[in-house]
Amino acid sequence: MTSTPSTSSPSSSSTQLFTVQGMTCGHCERAVTQAVRGVDPDATVRIDRGTGRVEVGNTDADRAALASAIAEEGYAVAP
Repeated sequence: MTSTPSTSSPSSSSTQLFTVQGMTCGHCERAVTQAVRGVDPDATVRIDRGTGRVEVGNTDADRAALASAIAEEGYAVAP
């Protein structure tokens, strides 16, 4: 049995974590989710409103583009 070394690049999709201030309700969560999916429709979004943590998974979108989309909805995104 012969194995070939893996020459493929690492998975193109990854998880990005953001700290977002100003999310106070379900509407806020939907706005952030829609903003992220406007950049990457296939992304998964998990939000912990209490801590302001937004986890964007299954994405190969640029971090700055995701942060910008969230900020355009009126939320402060920590660097």
